[in-house]
Amino acid sequence: HLAIVHAAGSPDPSRSHFDAQDFMESGTPGVKTTEDGWLNRALLEEKLDGKPSAFRAVVLGSQVPRTLAGRVPAIALSNLADFSVGAKGPQASPIANAFQAMYDGSSDAVLHGTGRETFEAMKMLRAADPAHYQPAAGVVYPTNPLGNSLKQIAQLMKANLGVEAAFSDMGGWDTHENQGGATGQLANRLKEFSEAIAAFWQDMGTDAENVTLVTMSEFGRTARQNGTGGTDHGHANVMFVLGGRVKGGKVYGKWPGIANEQLNEGRDLSVTTDFRNVLGEVTYKTLGAQNLQTVFPGAPVKPETFLNFI
Repeated sequence: HLAIVHAAGSPDPSRSHFDAQDFMESGTPGVKTTEDGWLNRALLEEKLDGKPSAFRAVVLGSQVPRTLAGRVPAIALSNLADFSVGAKGPQASPIANAFQAMYDGSSDAVLHGTGRETFEAMKMLRAADPAHYQPAAGVVYPTNPLGNSLKQIAQLMKANLGVEAAFSDMGGWDTHENQGGATGQLANRLKEFSEAIAAFWQDMGTDAENVTLVTMSEFGRTARQNGTGGTDHGHANVMFVLGGRVKGGKVYGKWPGIANEQLNEGRDLSVTTDFRNVLGEVTYKTLGAQNLQTVFPGAPVKPETFLNFI
């Protein structure tokens, strides 16, 4: 169920964190004026049966990222347990009380819906009792931010709240110094990353057949270690695609090589797969977004260019 796409990345040459991340989340490398995100545009392209849930697009975090910014309403939740009490009153959490007071019966500019609809959705969430959620037997999530986020995404999905897209992120990859090898800060981060994803997949059980998880980052690392025992911002990276419909057990894409003459700018892996081609295949084959030029304007993304990992 796991496909690896190596030498994937953005065609834009920027080594700025802010620009590179914005370009990958907007889906428009080199264009700084794009206000919405590729995933929001993909959801707009989806053909819906009935009314979408308030939890259609969910972010585990304090604010909606560029990826999900746009016309489709997205909700940011830092902690589902804040909404675990089912009634307003002294026994409810302060956040739950404040949420009801703010949105009950009012127009909801923040969540782009009516306050009544949003609060009804929150009551559904609280009925799922997030504070007492138990993962599937034998599943133990790592107690790091990504593990906590994926655990809550699994809970939202298993509670049948209508989640179609969920976003989480993980920091700590900027290993300019003292990176380590088989052990050390980068190895530790990779361990946390892989254990969180494995726990999520196991926790979803048979429902995992209806899930597609994609990982992406704005940078790889340089091919050579620098003078402080770390690596700097590299060009190409790797993307992982995990899902019930994924043709896993394979590495996809063209390997460019790491000989000196094959490196990008003489320092890092060259991009051979545009990240939008990976995301385009996922949105086309799972969300049914047929107009890829709407999702990724100006990109050379079409079914003929797909790697066919789904």
